[in-house]
Amino acid sequence: MNISTKQRLLLAIAPMIMLFMFAVPALVNAAVPSPVGTNYGLDDFGDVGLGQEDDLKTIAANIINIVLGFLGIVAVVIIIFSGFKWMTAAGNEEQVTEARKMLLQAIAGLAIVFLAWGIASFVLTQLKDATTGI
Repeated sequence: MNISTKQRLLLAIAPMIMLFMFAVPALVNAAVPSPVGTNYGLDDFGDVGLGQEDDLKTIAANIINIVLGFLGIVAVVIIIFSGFKWMTAAGNEEQVTEARKMLLQAIAGLAIVFLAWGIASFVLTQLKDATTGI
């Protein structure tokens, strides 16, 4: 008995179709709470701080932290990728050299991000101390 590719595909997809036809609608209908007597979840957003006014130093510090955090994550991903590239080079000297160069550049970038964070933190702290008198 020879099973064709179409038949194998149908046998693989059929259980998923049955799951979506029967199990998912039952779970969705069971999970919907009754909105009677509620304000539709609007109380959950009371503590997010919308509408509060922060000073410019705090906003600048938050933006700098977010940007430098993102750059740090990018540098770590590049380090991981270059390590993966090095490990999968299989002795190819060109790929090893390229991966080593990428790794060194990513480490230098991560060091620059850390230094930038330290400098920005120092400057913002000094600015806060100079303007508030603390």
